[in-house]
Amino acid sequence: MNDPLANALPGGIDLQPQAPKIGKHMDPAAARKTAEDFEAFYLNQTFETMFSGIKSDGMFGGGSGEEIYRSLLLQQYSKVAAKSGGFGIADAVQREMLKLQEVQ
Repeated sequence: MNDPLANALPGGIDLQPQAPKIGKHMDPAAARKTAEDFEAFYLNQTFETMFSGIKSDGMFGGGSGEEIYRSLLLQQYSKVAAKSGGFGIADAVQREMLKLQEVQ
């Protein structure tokens, strides 16, 4: 009893959707961008932790403006580091993403 309509609601909504077949739609460029974005996010979290203990100078530093611009600066550091090779996290993530897409 393998009736596809048996698990569907009257509106045609499938209660047990199948995972899409993505093996034929592998896009190494998109996987690379996603992997670099992941590495940039990870590095940003690391840099935020590293820079959290640095005190600003009293006369010209501090305040919410410095916090905002420091956050933006660290985001850019993270993106540049990930794009230029970073720590190799993007390579490993991309490799695993492509390997998982090969399974059908």
